Amino acid sequence: MPEKTPALCFLSSEADDARKAKAELVGRYGSVPAEEADYIVALGGDGFMLQTLHETMNSETPVYGMNRGSVGFLMNEYSTENLHERLQAADMNELRPLRMTTRNADGTSSIALAINEVSMLRQSHQAAKLQVRVDDRVRLPELACDGILVATPAGSTAYNLSVHGPIIPLEAPLLAITPVSAFRPRRWRGALLPNRSVVDIEVLEPEKRLVNAFADHTEVKHVLHVRIEQDPEARAKVLSDPNRSWSERILAEQFSD
Repeated sequence: MPEKTPALCFLSSEADDARKAKAELVGRYGSVPAEEADYIVALGGDGFMLQTLHETMNSETPVYGMNRGSVGFLMNEYSTENLHERLQAADMNELRPLRMTTRNADGTSSIALAINEVSMLRQSHQAAKLQVRVDDRVRLPELACDGILVATPAGSTAYNLSVHGPIIPLEAPLLAITPVSAFRPRRWRGALLPNRSVVDIEVLEPEKRLVNAFADHTEVKHVLHVRIEQDPEARAKVLSDPNRSWSERILAEQFSD
């Protein structure tokens, strides 16, 4: 009996190049709804890849990105040729997102997932003042800064790297906690934590020092307290070409200029 051809679902961003690529690939390979697919092919840039991973979380269907955006750090090279073969040869990575739980000034609470990072940023002309606890132990009684973030290995080369945080190999069981423009203590550059750590960040003087929290692209305004921990259940599956795996891309960033 011949082997069944895998069913593909093509998704694209709104960019013209991505939409044209989707039309070409659908015409060549066909497309099914995401819930019926063996593979999901995301066409766009890094932002669209993150969006697709959030939307397909826990579906068990792996996502394969092809770059039709700008930087495309998370994406594979675009080609219409031999797609079934590329998918079957691709490396699989399972990503474990962070869970952000907030307590807000209006009395509500929010929960959101972050594949890259959870960040907190000041929303006034005054520096934020934050207290940082790790596993119920106060590590920083008061941090004056523009913000702070907790990044996964997958997210360590994103916003975390741009504020001089450490790059973490994808397989490492670590999280990076990195300040954004720390004022006091001025020499604190952040820390590496086991990925089982629970981080609690309290906003000090929240009435005049407003802080918003972000889980990837989800924003929660005027938070009082944020808890950050690895979600015990959520998973996202990502495919990458063997010659350009996510692990290799993240490792290579440590040796780039």
